Amino acid sequence: MYYNTFFIKEFFRSANWLIFSARENATKHKKEKKRFLLKTGYHLDLDNPQSLNQKIVWKKLHDRNPLLTITADKYKVRKYVRLVLGDEVANEILVPLLYVGKNPQTIPFEKLPDTYIIKTNHASKTNIFVEPKNPAKKEQIIKRINQWMAKPYGLFAYEWAYQNIPRLFIIEKFLQDGNGASLKDYKFMMINGKCELIQVYSGRENELICSFYNAKWQYQKIQWKNKYGPIIEKPAVLEKMITIAEKLSSPFDFVRVDLYEISNRIYFGELTHYPASGRLEISPKNIDFLLGSKWSQKKNYWKDRKNPSISIYNTLKKNAPSKSELPLHHADKKTAIVNQ
Repeated sequence: MYYNTFFIKEFFRSANWLIFSARENATKHKKEKKRFLLKTGYHLDLDNPQSLNQKIVWKKLHDRNPLLTITADKYKVRKYVRLVLGDEVANEILVPLLYVGKNPQTIPFEKLPDTYIIKTNHASKTNIFVEPKNPAKKEQIIKRINQWMAKPYGLFAYEWAYQNIPRLFIIEKFLQDGNGASLKDYKFMMINGKCELIQVYSGRENELICSFYNAKWQYQKIQWKNKYGPIIEKPAVLEKMITIAEKLSSPFDFVRVDLYEISNRIYFGELTHYPASGRLEISPKNIDFLLGSKWSQKKNYWKDRKNPSISIYNTLKKNAPSKSELPLHHADKKTAIVNQ
C-alpha cells in the first residue's frame, strides 16, 4: 500500500510538471526569467548566455549528461567518489554511512548513536540533525521524511539532474568540530576542471556568512547577499582539497564541489550542478560575468571522446556495490545498518 500510494502520487506530479514544462516552453521560460531578474537584478539571456548565472540556467535546460543524475544523488555519488578517487581516498573523505532506506518506519532508532544526521538523497535542505540537545522525536522524524520523500525537488526550477533519482533517505555520522566550533563549508567552483573560485561558509549556528578566495587563497572582495565575509585562515590541506575537486569535476564543464575540513581531515559533502538554481546573489556583478567568461559552454561536451562521462557512467551502471559499502545490500530490500 505504501508504494502503491507513492507511485500514484508520483504519476500525477509528473503529469503536472509536463503541463508546466510545456507551458513554460511556449512562453519562452517567462517564469524563470522573472525569478532570475528578481534575484540577480538583470535579465536572463538564454540565446547568448554570458554570466555564470545565465550559463547555470542554460545548463539546467540543455545539459543532459547522464552523470548529472548519479552525482546529484546523495547516495549514489558515494560510488562515484570511490570510482574516481579510489578506495583509499574515498575511505578517508566519505562521511560514515549509518543507514539507508525507503520507508522511515524501518529506522532502528535504538541502534543509532546519540548524534547523526538524516537527509534525503534527491533534494537540498532536507536535513534533520539529531544530537543530545536535540534528541530524536521518532514520529516527527518519520512524518517529515515521508513529506520530503513525497515531494519532487527542482521540478519547477528545471533542475533536470534530480528528476530521475530513486528516492531514499540516508543517515550519516554527524560531523562536529572537536572544539565545538561550527563547521566551515568549502565550496569549490570548478569550471572545465579548474578551480576558479572558493566559497567558505561559516557561522551556521548564528548567521550564515560567506567569504570568497581564489585558488591561491587570496581574499576576493566579493559580497554574498550584500555582505562581505570575514578573513578565514588558509586550511593546511587546501592543495589536497583542490586536487580532490579537480578529479571529481573532470567529467563536467561546470560543477561546485563541496568539502568540509576538520582537524586537517577532509570530508566530502556533495556535488552541486546548479548552485542557487542559477540565481547566485553575488556582487559586484562583473564577477558574475567574469566567471561566465571562463566557462566555454557546449551542449554535448560530455560526448567528446576525451571526456570520461560515458565511460564512468557505464562503469557505475555495470558494477555491483563495492565491498566498502556493504553490508548495505540494495535499497529496494530491507534497509540495514551500515558499519564503516
